[in-house]
Amino acid sequence: MSTIQFLGAAGTVTGSMHLVTANGRRVLLECGLFQGLKELRERNWREPPFDPKSLDAVVISHAHIDHTGSLPLLVRRGYRGPIFCTAATADLLGVLLPDAAHLQEEEADRANRYGYSKHKPALPLYTAADAQRALGQLERSVYHQPFAVAGDLTVTYRLAGHILGAATVDLKLGAGPRIVFSGDLGRYDRPILPDPEPVPEADVLLLESTYGDREHPAGTADELAKVVKETAERGGTLLVPAFVVDRTQELLWMFQHLEEEGRIPVLPVYVDSPSATDVTEIYRRHAEDIDGEMKGEMAGGGRTLRTKHCEFCRSAEESKRLNALHGPVIIISSSGMATGGRILHHLQQRLPDPRTTVLLVGYQAAGTRGRALQDGAKTLKMFGADVPVRARVETIHGLSAHADRAETLRWLGGFTRPPRATYLVHGEPESARGLSQAIATKYGWVVRVAQDGESVDIG
Repeated sequence: MSTIQFLGAAGTVTGSMHLVTANGRRVLLECGLFQGLKELRERNWREPPFDPKSLDAVVISHAHIDHTGSLPLLVRRGYRGPIFCTAATADLLGVLLPDAAHLQEEEADRANRYGYSKHKPALPLYTAADAQRALGQLERSVYHQPFAVAGDLTVTYRLAGHILGAATVDLKLGAGPRIVFSGDLGRYDRPILPDPEPVPEADVLLLESTYGDREHPAGTADELAKVVKETAERGGTLLVPAFVVDRTQELLWMFQHLEEEGRIPVLPVYVDSPSATDVTEIYRRHAEDIDGEMKGEMAGGGRTLRTKHCEFCRSAEESKRLNALHGPVIIISSSGMATGGRILHHLQQRLPDPRTTVLLVGYQAAGTRGRALQDGAKTLKMFGADVPVRARVETIHGLSAHADRAETLRWLGGFTRPPRATYLVHGEPESARGLSQAIATKYGWVVRVAQDGESVDIG
């Protein structure tokens, strides 16, 4: 008997983790960190409902921390097997996992110095040494070529178009059923990355549903240009919490082209994130993952992912110098949901200033500071203190790297036959229900929303 157990990203968009048991083997799809609500974050500290030493393999779809951030914990708890991913994902994890560990060590140290943690002493979830051990177990795999992961279980990666290195996972269980896991699906007709590739068939489909009940609005470039111009006219700072991977690079692409087209003023742009700086270089190195338009720009020798006056800040001293800047200026910093990182210091300084605009450009999970700002919070708790919010807060939904309802349905149209069963994961309940209804209406497939912790028999 083959089974799948949903151990994360079921009923929520975080902590992606699904355990496949088949043919005497155990394969973990994803190993994500829970973020957002306190009750979700507390799950990171619990022992997993399986023995890490019993796993034969881990297969990763892409590098985002909600899909990979528990890898150092898994290794610390005894897992010694391979962690399969694409080459670009491996390079990105070389930046993201040590950075995640550093942020946790830094937060624990700050909590101990200022005494605002209930835990005595406050400890990091894992350390930089744990992250390095996990990186040592990565095995790079290429697209379109099946590779063995455990016994007669094989995987084929295809381009998902979500971020650099993102792949759909086609897991064939020997002579048994074929599981296809969408990972996080990307968008169609977007800059930098190619469209998500179709998958011909699946017996069982695990499908993300982050934006399953809605469609992204058109006119994103116009919205972005309007926000930039209005902030510049006030002499303010445009402060953008942005994910290190993809969102920062797409923003740089858009700011660059809006400048060149004369649609926004030429402003100083600061990318205040060592990780985003490294990731931007990684994007330039992986031609197998980028689309024809960016390849053409790179071949032409012009600026790529860089505005006219663009500065990347690596050191703490460079970051601190931004505090003395007066607008108009654009600062892009991580993290994208304002859960940690340098963005917190910029928010602490600039939220009380009504000339500031905070621009939210990605999904804001429940329980994060980004969601609180999006929902109209008047104060924001940071470093043990309440910071007044007098800044304008704007949201641009069209920059999401996740496929919306229409794009997901378009991708599903690439299957040559209906899956025997489709389970919706990686979505809040309303989004998952909306996508379930849309799939049933358009295709008549058997669709069910995955339940946290449940195990399903897949034959």
